[in-house]
Amino acid sequence: MEQLLTGEEFGWWFVCHQGKIWLPQGVLPKGRASEWSLNGTTGFSIGEWLGEPVWLVCQSKPEGMAPVRQLLDEDKDLFQLAGKAVQLAEFYRSHLFCGYCGTKMYHSREEWACLCPECHQRYYPQIAPCIIVAIRKGEEILLAQHHRHRGGIYTALAGFVEVGETLEQAVAREVMEESNICVRNVRYVTSQPWPFPHSLMTAFLADYASGELKHDPKELLDAGWFHYEKLPVLPPVGTVARRLIEDTVALCRSEQDNDG
Repeated sequence: MEQLLTGEEFGWWFVCHQGKIWLPQGVLPKGRASEWSLNGTTGFSIGEWLGEPVWLVCQSKPEGMAPVRQLLDEDKDLFQLAGKAVQLAEFYRSHLFCGYCGTKMYHSREEWACLCPECHQRYYPQIAPCIIVAIRKGEEILLAQHHRHRGGIYTALAGFVEVGETLEQAVAREVMEESNICVRNVRYVTSQPWPFPHSLMTAFLADYASGELKHDPKELLDAGWFHYEKLPVLPPVGTVARRLIEDTVALCRSEQDNDG
């Protein structure tokens, strides 16, 4: 897993620090470690992409550090590896010392974990489960614009799962809190690792049950019901939000064809 780089190691290089990735000339580095002045640093083998090894190096570069979102439109496997890299780098950066006794920790050689030599605590990367849900009412889809989104993007409602909740309970609560809407027929669709900063998005479809739409201005800039043929600016292709919206559009079209 972890090794001192001699310079001869070959592959793709994720050089990560504080949620950012080194992209010299805007592309992911590939080649020998020495070509990128990485010899003498510590590297972690984290997988493969296009038949070549993928390495993580936890450090910053003076130029070319970019948000991981810059790889969102790339191959989904590459983006998933990028998310893994930035999350591991942040995990190691935030777990230098034991939270129980303050002793400097070391990395496990068998798994992604930090170990305390004094009190023997074992720490693993933490993942925060989230839900995201596309809600359908007849031929309309409930979409919202969040404060953090740019470019006027509208997307599905989402939020973190709270302690003691099931995923389905989190769906119902988040939808009610953000839109004043009750939902029914909640069904799971898929999941997506989401490294912002360390989430796992669990995706659902649901049907409108009751309530008058009233968005929470603390969470949303706007929310509305949109006809499936007149949608606003949507999230990028490849995101789980876009898939949910497209799945809902397909359901609307299928039902219309059957009615016709």
